[in-house]
Amino acid sequence: MHSLASYFEQMSQTLEQLPLQTLQRVANALWEAYQRDATIFVCGNGGSAATASHFACDLAKWTIKPSARRVRALALTDNIPLITAWSNDQGYADIFVEQLQALYRPGDMIVAISGSGNSPNVIRAVEWGNTVGAVTVGLTGFDGGKLYRIAQIGLHVNNRFMPQVEDIHSTICHALAVNLGRQIEESLQVGTLQELAVGGSL
Repeated sequence: MHSLASYFEQMSQTLEQLPLQTLQRVANALWEAYQRDATIFVCGNGGSAATASHFACDLAKWTIKPSARRVRALALTDNIPLITAWSNDQGYADIFVEQLQALYRPGDMIVAISGSGNSPNVIRAVEWGNTVGAVTVGLTGFDGGKLYRIAQIGLHVNNRFMPQVEDIHSTICHALAVNLGRQIEESLQVGTLQELAVGGSL
């Protein structure tokens, strides 16, 4: 029982240490991406791949508001045939960057998730994104790794236990999706986003 209690105590302590100013920067970047009708690409491996898929789902579904243009969100983790094709023919480190080269449009956003911050395929995606002017965000744990250093916005979870890092990443993604949905709804209510209505243009 003590170990179960300590797990949640450590989770609570980690949440209290979250850099809220940086979290707000990520929220602002998502809102700006929505305003310019950009696509938000999300990627990660293992548990972070599950978080990436979940985040893309919530960005696309949770943010739906009547009469508002929908959020463009895509997880680069979800096309298994394509991922295995690139892995088999060229290398696992290229599975995300090769997809981005086909799908990326100027102004799009890349959210990369890596507990260690050192996943080569995630690093390549962010490095490539930086070279083409994408907005890049890195969600990390442990010491942040290379991802924290190269992402334009690095959001670091101060924890070295992977399950808890992944838990916090999931919580962050839920909070960001809910926040974006609230921003869309509030903006429609005050009539400041008429150009974001279905069929509108920026």
